[in-house]
Amino acid sequence: MYANNRSALVFAILAAAFLWASLLAAHQAQAAKSAVFTGIVKGVAVGGYDPVAYFTNGQAIKGSKKITTKVDGAVWRFSSEENRAAFSANPSKYAPQYGGYCAWAVSQGYTAKGDPNAWKIVGGKLYLNYNRSVQKTWAKNTSKNITKANANWPKVLN
Repeated sequence: MYANNRSALVFAILAAAFLWASLLAAHQAQAAKSAVFTGIVKGVAVGGYDPVAYFTNGQAIKGSKKITTKVDGAVWRFSSEENRAAFSANPSKYAPQYGGYCAWAVSQGYTAKGDPNAWKIVGGKLYLNYNRSVQKTWAKNTSKNITKANANWPKVLN
C-alpha cells in the first residue's frame, strides 16, 4: 500500500509541476508583444502604409492589399511592385525602427502604437511616433531619444 501511495504522490507532484510550467509558458507567450506593431490594421505592419514610400516619395502613402509581402510575421503593403522589390531585397533598410512602435514610447521604456502619419527619417532610418504631438516632444532631442530607445529595444516587448 505504501508503494501505491508513494507512486500516486510522485505522479501528483509531477502533474502539478507540468501544469505550473505550462501555465507559466502560456503567460510569458501572452505577455510578450510582437516585434512588429500590427495594431492599426490587424496583422499588417505600418497600418497598411508603404514603408519604402517614406524614403522614395517623402510622404506616407497607403499600400495596396494586392501588393504585399510577409516579413517577421506581419504583412507589409506597398504602393508599387518596385517598392515591394526594394523592401524584399533589404527589409531592415525600410522597416520602421522598433517594429513600428512609437519611438518616444520605446525611449521611455514602454510601447505604444506608431502612427504612420507621424514619421521622420533620421540617419537613414524611419521612426514612427504615437501622434504628431508626441513627435514634437521626441524631436526636441532626437539623438538622445534614439540612444535611449536603442538601449530599451527589444526589452520593452516583454
